[in-house]
Amino acid sequence: MTSYVKLTIDDNKTVSAEAIRELLLEAGADDCGSVSVDAPGLESEKEIVLKHVPWAKTFVSFVVRMNTESLRSTARSLANNEFHQAGHEVDNISRTATLALESAGFRAVAPPMGFPMEMDNWPERPWVVAHKPVAEAAGMGVMGIHRCVIHPALGSSILLGTLITDAEIKDHAQPLDFNPCFECRLCVAACPTGAIKTDGSFDFASCYTHNYREFMSGFSDWVETIADSGNARQYRKRVADHESVSMWQSLGFGPNYKAAYCIAVCPAGENIIKPYKENKKQFIDDTVRPFRQKEETIYAVKGSDVHDYVARHFPRKKIKTVSSGLRPTTAQGFIDFLPNLFQRGAAENLDATYHFIFTGSESFSATVKITGSNLKTEKGLIGDADLRISADASTWIAFLRGDRNLLTALLTRRIRLKGNPRLLLRFASCFPT
Repeated sequence: MTSYVKLTIDDNKTVSAEAIRELLLEAGADDCGSVSVDAPGLESEKEIVLKHVPWAKTFVSFVVRMNTESLRSTARSLANNEFHQAGHEVDNISRTATLALESAGFRAVAPPMGFPMEMDNWPERPWVVAHKPVAEAAGMGVMGIHRCVIHPALGSSILLGTLITDAEIKDHAQPLDFNPCFECRLCVAACPTGAIKTDGSFDFASCYTHNYREFMSGFSDWVETIADSGNARQYRKRVADHESVSMWQSLGFGPNYKAAYCIAVCPAGENIIKPYKENKKQFIDDTVRPFRQKEETIYAVKGSDVHDYVARHFPRKKIKTVSSGLRPTTAQGFIDFLPNLFQRGAAENLDATYHFIFTGSESFSATVKITGSNLKTEKGLIGDADLRISADASTWIAFLRGDRNLLTALLTRRIRLKGNPRLLLRFASCFPT
C-alpha cells in the first residue's frame, strides 16, 4: 500500500516548497523544485499545457540519478537498461506524488518521463510538457552544449520528471545563477555524428537520425524499407540480420538509443567531477577514447554533414544511408522545422535569401536567409529575394514528401519560381531528410 507524506497546507490552501520536497524525496526523487506556470521563460509551455490541463498553476520538476558507470559502457545494453530502469522510477515517483497530492485535495497529473504519446501531432510536438525548460526554471540545472540538463551535483546522469498541479506552492525555486557546463568539449569529441559543434551550435537532425534509429520516424523508415522490398532477399540486401533483430529488441523491450555518449563522458557535477579534476588525461582515456574507437554503424541521411565528419574523425565507424523520416505535414511545420534540419557544411559559400508565399489550405509568407553557413527564418517577406517560391501549401507538402512531381507542379503553376531555379537545389541540399 502506498504511503503518503502529510502535506503542510495553510488556510489559503497553499503548500510549502519544503513539504513538496519532502514528498518527492520520500517517493524516490533525488532533487526537486517547484515553479509557477507563469514563470518567465515558460510562456510557450504554459500555452500548450493549459490546452490539456486548464487548471494548472504549478510545475514540480524532479530528477532521478542514473548509474554513471552503466552509461559509460560501450555495451549499449548496459546503458539502455539503465535508461529504462531509471525511466520506470521516474514514472513511479510521478504516480506516487500525484496520488499524494490528490489525497490532500489537490488536482495533479504527471506526463510520462520518456516516450511521447500524442502522435496525432507528429511530426510536430507530440508531448504535453517539455521537461528540460521546466527543470531549468525550477533550478534543477542548466542545459549544456550537448542539450542535456546538467544538475549542479549529479551532472548529466539524470532523468527528469514533471508534475502539474493546481496547488499553490510558496517559495518557488529560482533558476541557477551559474551554468554547471564548463565547456570541456568532451561531448564534442565523443559524439559519433558531429552533431555537437565546438561553437555550441547543435545539429538536431544528425543526432536524431542516428540515436533514434529505432524510435518514431526511424521505425517509419524501416517499415517503408519492408514495403519497398519485393521479397525477403531484397529486404536482406537493405537490412542486415542484426538490424532486424535490434528493431525487434526495441519493439519488445523498449526503444534503445544508439548513442548517449555525450551524457556518458560529461564530467560536470560536484558528485562526479573528481576523477576529471585529478587526472584529465586518464579520464579521457577511460571514458572518451573507448567511444571514439568503437566499431559501429552510424545512420545518416544522404547529403548530411555526418558523412564527411565520420570519414575524417572515426575511421573505425561505417555509415549507412537512411531516411530521417522527418517529413512535414504542414507548410508552417516545414518553416518551423528548418533550423532542426539545417546542415552547415552543405550551406558553405551559399549567400541567398528565399521568399516563401503559401496559399490554399494555409496562407502566410516567410523569409529564409542562408549566409555563411548561418540560417535565419522570419515571418513575412523581408528584404530582396534571390528566389521567390509561391506555392499552394498542400502541393508543396506533397512535393516535399515525394508524393508530387515538381515538374508537374510547375507546369500546372501550383508551384511558381521567380529567380534562379538552381537556388532551389542548393536550398534542398541544406536540408536533407
